[in-house]
Amino acid sequence: MIAGLLAIIVLLVIRLAAPAPLLPALPANIALPEGAEIAALTFAEGVIVVVTKTGEVLLYGPDGKLRQRLKP
Repeated sequence: MIAGLLAIIVLLVIRLAAPAPLLPALPANIALPEGAEIAALTFAEGVIVVVTKTGEVLLYGPDGKLRQRLKP
């Protein structure tokens, strides 16, 4: 039981000591459509995904240009 507790403590120390992953930089020139408010933002490989409060999904390229607009 003591060995199990020590193992958990060691794993926590190793996990918490690891550096946080770096987030990709947002392009300076992303423009949202008129009246859109961001509800969520995430990064995928080669795409920045923005979900608006109305449920619309906006897909931007790494250059900040709107690639696709998906309406609910």
